[in-house]
Amino acid sequence: MARPPLWEPSPGPKPKGVIMPSLSSVCVYCGSRPGARPAYAQAARATGAMLAARGWRLVYGAGDVGLMGEVARAAQAAGGETFGVIPVHLFAREVGKRDLSTFIVTENMHERKKVMYMNSDAIVVLPGGAGSLDELFEVLTWRQIGLHEKPILILNTEGYWEPLRALIEQIVTEGFADRSIAEMLIWVEDVAALEAALETALS
Repeated sequence: MARPPLWEPSPGPKPKGVIMPSLSSVCVYCGSRPGARPAYAQAARATGAMLAARGWRLVYGAGDVGLMGEVARAAQAAGGETFGVIPVHLFAREVGKRDLSTFIVTENMHERKKVMYMNSDAIVVLPGGAGSLDELFEVLTWRQIGLHEKPILILNTEGYWEPLRALIEQIVTEGFADRSIAEMLIWVEDVAALEAALETALS
């Protein structure tokens, strides 16, 4: 039996060749490597295409490798706006993608994360490694201490982030955080659910 697609455009009339206007920007944290499963790259491409179709600007780390490259190229192919931020010391390693709608080079990682955060209305976390976790926990901590109320969504492709979910529960159970920290994360299993959750969060 064929598996359903990771994402399909929502039904309903849309002007041909026109992206509906929107001021919303979605920051995507994800791996600079493709990961071990093809589903990760598929989900990244579906995410990029979905953001473009909805008129939501992609904000990301400006790399052209791994899942970062997949999500950006898919957004571009679908006619979406792209906003990339990369520190100078990672320009070669992550293959800075110069053909984005907006391309910014920062002096360091801290400035990169700040610029990405300030130019987004919501945060989405795809599969990734230590860098993605660093970015996630920074914005989660900022929300925990009341610095922002931006929605934070976790795309749990094929259960990749289940250990993270268990860790958050462990932190709460052992008394190092209130239950509210777990409630600050919106968990979705596929890109269709991600689209629906973003629509609700950004409305």
